[in-house]
Amino acid sequence: MDRLERFYKIDQLLKERGVVSFAVFKEKLGMSRASLKRDLEYMRSRFHAPIEYDRKANGYRFVEPAGGPRYELPGLWFSSSEVLALLTTLQLLANLQPGLLDRQLAPVVTRLRDILGGGDHSWEEVVRRIRIFQPERRLTDPEHFSTIALAVIRRSRVWIRHYNRRENRQTERVISPQRLIHYRDNWYVDGYCHLREDLRSFAVDAILEAELRDGRMRIVPDVELDEHLGAGYGIFPGREVEWATIKFSPEAARWVSKQNWHPGQKSRTEQDGSYVLEVPYAKDEELVMEVLKFGPDAEVLSPDSLRARVAGRLDAAAKQYR
Repeated sequence: MDRLERFYKIDQLLKERGVVSFAVFKEKLGMSRASLKRDLEYMRSRFHAPIEYDRKANGYRFVEPAGGPRYELPGLWFSSSEVLALLTTLQLLANLQPGLLDRQLAPVVTRLRDILGGGDHSWEEVVRRIRIFQPERRLTDPEHFSTIALAVIRRSRVWIRHYNRRENRQTERVISPQRLIHYRDNWYVDGYCHLREDLRSFAVDAILEAELRDGRMRIVPDVELDEHLGAGYGIFPGREVEWATIKFSPEAARWVSKQNWHPGQKSRTEQDGSYVLEVPYAKDEELVMEVLKFGPDAEVLSPDSLRARVAGRLDAAAKQYR
């Protein structure tokens, strides 16, 4: 029986019977006297359970709480393994962007530390033994992130000053943010741009200033958002979609065949072990970069325009070493 399940069983027995002897606990839970004492002490110290031993009745019972924190067991949906998984998830969430969620997560983390702290794996052990590295993450200003996140939740307009890295210039926009996206270790906001009168995606780390603004919010249906922003490969949006066919070497196939590039992708494995992948894309910038990562282990078969684009980039790179 899971330890958390035992806590609930102990709680149930005490509430139903009033006084519970060690013999009953042993019969119902199969526990030794030492294990029972450890569990009861854990419930007292971690969950503030008002449990005492009654010598006259020769058993344990609940007494009136003496004040202080209220006795409460964690939700039944948390087993010890689920708590451990959730703590790991919280660590991942906090590492997505340090400082962004510290205040919001602090009470949850404290509670979960109490639940897990006396178990086989302490919170400190989780932190020591689990490491999450995000080498491609770009730092985001917590204040700007909070403003954008608030605008998304409140469904309000927001003014931004945004740095366009490709063109090396700054632009000012008023957008109706639709949703936040965490993609490849970085945050993006999908929004309706009132200047361009169309949907756009903005990297949150490239937002230099952000202010909530009054004005009617433009709400875009989820179906339209998915059609425009999720139709093709990568974070770059567009309604006009083409299909790319890429062939990977048998060696690269060992990794690529396990990856999900796009929900609508098609694939097949050739007799020689090579892997042919077909993915939709609206703009080719990110797809070109992804293919280039594989060097000679990837070949664009179609369309010709994408094949020429990749070949040109590879040729330009090779010239650097000649």
